[in-house]
Formats: sequence, C-alpha cells, structure tokens
Amino acid sequence: MSGRPSARQVALDLLLDVTERRRPLDEAVAAAHALEALEARDRAFAHHLVLTALRRLGELDGVLARFMKRPLPTKRRVARAILRLGAAQSLFLNTPAHAAVSTAADLAAKHEPPSFVALVNAVLRRVATEGRGALAALDAERANTPSWLWHALIDAYDEPTTRLVARCQASAPPLDLSCKADPAFWAERLGGRLLPTGTIRLVDPPRVDTLSGYDDGAWWVQDAAAALPARLLGPIDGRHVIEIGAAPGGKTAQLAAAGARVTALDRSPARLAVLRENLARLRLEAEVVDADARTYEPATLADAVLLDAPCSATGTIRRHPEVPYQRDEAGIAKLVALQDELIDAAMRMVRPGGVLVFATCSLLPEEGEQRIDAALARHRNFMREVIGSDLVGGVAELINACGELRTLPCHLADVGGMDGFFAARLRRQT
Repeated sequence: MSGRPSARQVALDLLLDVTERRRPLDEAVAAAHALEALEARDRAFAHHLVLTALRRLGELDGVLARFMKRPLPTKRRVARAILRLGAAQSLFLNTPAHAAVSTAADLAAKHEPPSFVALVNAVLRRVATEGRGALAALDAERANTPSWLWHALIDAYDEPTTRLVARCQASAPPLDLSCKADPAFWAERLGGRLLPTGTIRLVDPPRVDTLSGYDDGAWWVQDAAAALPARLLGPIDGRHVIEIGAAPGGKTAQLAAAGARVTALDRSPARLAVLRENLARLRLEAEVVDADARTYEPATLADAVLLDAPCSATGTIRRHPEVPYQRDEAGIAKLVALQDELIDAAMRMVRPGGVLVFATCSLLPEEGEQRIDAALARHRNFMREVIGSDLVGGVAELINACGELRTLPCHLADVGGMDGFFAARLRRQT
C-alpha cells in the first residue's frame, strides 16, 4: 500500500516514544496505529527490534561510542535512535550488513541533515565489520544496568547475584500461563512445560489468541512469579477477598477461579476496562470497583486482602526493558511513601484473624522487606506469618530468611527464569 510506513520507521517511532518521551513500552505499542498497519511478519520484526535495542541499550551505546570521534549533540535524538536500531540489527539480530546500514541511512535521510546521514552510514559500516570485537570487550551486565540500579542491587544482594540478574533481564522471557483448572492437561495440550509452581510455560509460541483454550477462557497469561502472591492467601473458597491494584486482572482471575468472592479495586478506569474484558473471556466474576484504596471503605471487613502495590517494577525488566531508564531514586522514594499509605489502608480492611498479602514486582528491599518491617512497627496487631515452600511448589530458594517470598529473575534459570517479586503474609490478631 502506498504511503505505508516501513517496519524500521515504526520501530524508530516506538523507540523515540520510549526513550525520549519516557512512555512505557506497552503504552507506546498500544498507541502505535502504524504498527497494526504492518504485515504480521513486519510487525513482529519492529517489536522485536525495539525490545532488543532496549534490552541491550548499554552495550549498543558502548559499541557506537567506540566508532565516533565525539558524542552526538543532545538534540540529535533521531540520529541516536537510528544508530541504536542499526547497531542492534548488526550485533544481535544477524541482519545482513548492507541491509542494516542502507535502511538506517534511508531513515536518517528522512529525518536528519546530510552531515548526519553520512555519519550514520560511516558509523554503522564500522559496526558491521568491527562491532563484534568491540562488543566482546564490554562488560555486558554492567553496561546494560544504569548505575543507580547496579549499586542498589549490589547493596541488596551481592555482585555475582547482580550479574546473574542482569544477564537474565537481558533475555527474552518465555510465555507463562495460569489455568482455571487442570494445568497438567493444558500443559500437555499446548505442548508446554508444567513448572513446579503450577504455571504452564511455553517457548516460542504463536500468537496467544490462536492457542487452544483461549476462546474458551481456560487460561490467561501470567508470569510464574506473578502467580505466586495470590496463592499465599491459602484456602479462599467462599471467602471475601479484597484485591487492591487489581488491573489488568491476572490475580483477580486466580482468586475468582479459587472460589473467592472478590472485590477488585483499581483507580484506573482504562485498566479496569481491560480487567472486565479479561474476566468476561475467562467467564469469571468479581465485583469491580473504581476507587482509591487509601480512601475506600468496604461495607464489611474482608477475610483476606491482596495488595499488589505500585512499585518500580525492577523485577520485570526482561518484559519491560525501559524500566531502568525511566526510574530513579527520587521516584522510588515517592513509591515507597505510597506503598506505606496503601499498607495502612489495606490493614484497615482486614477482619480480626484475617490475612493480608503485600506484593510488589520489585527487586529492591525498600519496596519489599523494609516495607513490612516498617508496617509491623506501626501496627502491633499484625504479625508476619512464615510462608512454607509448599505454597511455592516446593522451590525453597523462593523463600527468604524471614519466611517471605523473594523471587529473582535468575531463579528457575534452567527452565527460563521468572520475574522478580516480593510478597509477605501478615495475620491480624485483634
């Protein structure tokens, strides 16, 4: 079709949307109408190219710097993005050199003055011929991890663990599914692997909506680690569970499928619309409430509350590789303050004898272990309950020394790893 943008132009627009406008990649993709206009193969290529560029951003910039006499001027944002995409194709996607260089030069000619078109051409030619040697000389884990996160992870764990985490975060994740029932049957039917935690894992699957069971609502997409916090509530059949931060609905589906009477809270109407769509496909029911949990007052106290708190999302970088470049210490301090407010609100919703599970998809102790220590110091009527490894499929390494859930991307690495999550289970005494 005349006038249809190329896959590389769409990739360029997406990369700029994420790196320059600081838009989350999922939102950028959802808003990219030009992406949907591409043929399926080109659409997949554009998406994969952007993901690769973001996952390997530090390495790409390191290699490009090796072949440039001076840094690009700050205002040459488009040229920088074109160089990153061209280098990603040569170094990581095995694109033929002539294609990677010529298409990048063509893009530059549309957006930059001739001098920078020549620069893009010259630099990417050298990347194509000498780039792999420059790449091998880099410390990949350190290069791909911004300094603020690198030092935070070393302080929280140690350097060998930090390197393992960074290596896993740079890889593409498998597709994980949670089932309403009979995961062994669906694992066999879908040609997947049943993990000890109960998740079905697929490697290199086709489009999700083409898989058996999708239209029947038999399962939903959910990372293996994200599926664990809801299980920490224990038996919930017939019990009232309030879920805070419910959208887009993976944990809501778990709770409803387990027989709970679910009140699903979220303060984003757009995200709640997605949650309703997901529940409808799965043929599951929940009371969906558009509300800020900090001011929400339930008609009756709940048997259990699951708080999936807003956080830095540093445990999900392999799925959201833009995260380390869109977060900083100041932003995390604000999230920590919000997490404390939400914990206080969640505790007010739990009946005496009831359970609260607090969860974040963060690798940072200040968004996990430290929040629980602070909350228990404020609320003497709650106590920490040790989580047994039986609740996480017998995988003892997922439980920390305090009996809390602490998953890392390098856990279950032999079968594809998992997201980083923290969760603690608290019991109200009075």
